[in-house]
Amino acid sequence: MTDKTEIISIAITVYNESNSINVLLDSLVAQTVQPDEILFVDGGSTDGTVDRINAFSNHLPVRVLVIPQANISTGRNAAINATKGQIIAVTDAGVRLEPDWLEQITKPLRGREEKIEAVAGFFQADPANVFELALGATTLPLKEEINPATFLPSSRSVAFTRRAWKASGGYPTWLDYCEDLLFDFQLRARCDKIHWAPNAVVHFRPRKNLRQFAQQYYRYARGDGKADLWRTRHGLRYLTYLIVLPALTLVASRTKFTVLLLLLSGLLYLRRPWLRLQRLWQAYSQTQRMIAACWVPAIRLSGDIAKMIGYPVGCYWRWRNRRRQAVHWRQALPHPARGNSGGKVI
Repeated sequence: MTDKTEIISIAITVYNESNSINVLLDSLVAQTVQPDEILFVDGGSTDGTVDRINAFSNHLPVRVLVIPQANISTGRNAAINATKGQIIAVTDAGVRLEPDWLEQITKPLRGREEKIEAVAGFFQADPANVFELALGATTLPLKEEINPATFLPSSRSVAFTRRAWKASGGYPTWLDYCEDLLFDFQLRARCDKIHWAPNAVVHFRPRKNLRQFAQQYYRYARGDGKADLWRTRHGLRYLTYLIVLPALTLVASRTKFTVLLLLLSGLLYLRRPWLRLQRLWQAYSQTQRMIAACWVPAIRLSGDIAKMIGYPVGCYWRWRNRRRQAVHWRQALPHPARGNSGGKVI
């Protein structure tokens, strides 16, 4: 009989991914460590996604569950629940996995001599044009910028034991965006640590244009508002754009020092993405590099505006649904000050 602790399962949610699913499937075929099963949950695709997945059944141990209108959290929980093993890796449609991704992200869980229960992999942009290059540099950290002690993994690249998933309560089905952040908080609160696996890399293509990017960040911020995340961060953004910048602009015409201060502040705000660009643009021409650098401030501004619009929408949703959510998700976390170790996975 096969030891279930050695079974490696992959859980993936998909919806109308026929244009990109073959890239993911090809990268799964190329894995140096093959999974024992791959469970796809399809949210009701109408473009032939399920047929494309099933076409790989001779090369991969795939199964597909179709749950129409399931959100990402519901789909992930359903996929994980339907798997057989105790080691579960999670990724997304629209990505390309490095050949050793599964090997790297499950290695700390196999054997588990250190009792590791969760592993954070890395993800990076796979741009197809200059705009996507600039977008990746503006919104995503480089590997060397990651602090393993505080890094919250994306569910594009994460792995955990079934025990840790159960202890965390699974992905929050009431949340449509930022659901993996809440899952990370629950996971980290109940595990000794989330192990950092920097070589477990997935590549994904950023949004194709500014409109798609702004819509994405609006939804992220709306999710922050629904989940009551990053109050200080959002508050500082409103303070900067609605009070500080207008005040400085009013007095800018009176003193050169204020104009200089505005320029320096803007350069500091854009410094990190520009530095990342210099690391990422080697394959691009000088003209393309200049265009990418010019995209950075437009991306920053669009993202900030989208967040400022989306966050109060999410807060309003949370206020409207306050009676249905009698217990705030933070109240359900084990509190270190209380010495509560009973809820942790050890």
